[in-house]
Amino acid sequence: MIPSEKKCPICGKPRKAEYAPFCSKRCRDRDLLQWLGDGYALPGPPTFPDIPQDD
Repeated sequence: MIPSEKKCPICGKPRKAEYAPFCSKRCRDRDLLQWLGDGYALPGPPTFPDIPQDD
């Protein structure tokens, strides 16, 4: 059995070592723009814990 080749998380094409874990500069830049544009978020405590939250 041949080990499966890892794929680019953005487009699914085979990864290239130069841009790992992406396949190209384009996909690497798209991922960076997602982080910079609040497309991705990490869970954490509320920014303003003193403000009551509506439940």
